[in-house]
Amino acid sequence: MKTPLIVLMASLPLAGCISFAAKPPPSLLTIQAQSAPAVGQTQDSARGKAIGIQVPSVPQELATARVPVQESATSIAYVKDAQWAESPAKLFARLVSDTLTARMGRVVLSPRETSINAGDMLSGELRQFGMDAARREAVVTFDAALIRDGKPAVEKRRFEAHVPVGRIDRDSVGPALNQAANQVAQQVADWVGR
Repeated sequence: MKTPLIVLMASLPLAGCISFAAKPPPSLLTIQAQSAPAVGQTQDSARGKAIGIQVPSVPQELATARVPVQESATSIAYVKDAQWAESPAKLFARLVSDTLTARMGRVVLSPRETSINAGDMLSGELRQFGMDAARREAVVTFDAALIRDGKPAVEKRRFEAHVPVGRIDRDSVGPALNQAANQVAQQVADWVGR
């Protein structure tokens, strides 16, 4: 009985040295809307048109917290030590929501709230949200689908923004993708608001 206890006691110091998960990066990336709703501002769908925004679908390379780099037409890598705080699709949907509220005065509803008063409905696919190594730029491409309230037709439109970067590394990709995402969100807001 003493032998197993000795083995157990000897292995305890090693327990703190063993890790089965990847080491987290020093910080996580996020994006912020350049046009955001004012704090304390009440939104009322009786006075402003409502719109439901769905979290966009994404291709597999964006279904991760890592930042993709398109190296060639058939090769994708990821930026070392760059990781999003949450999925790019959720970050982008929130950015579009804030931009639509601030720029167009729209009452933006989450997917759960759309059963109350859907109004218009915006969905789509976030096709690119990463870096292009050959062109050394951040690229955001969103294929939007809009159903306007009371109309049976679906409007589709592609939005895209490119922002040049000097280097593709952890420190430069966040600001460049934030700028590109805001450009796309503003284009979407102008299209929805017309």
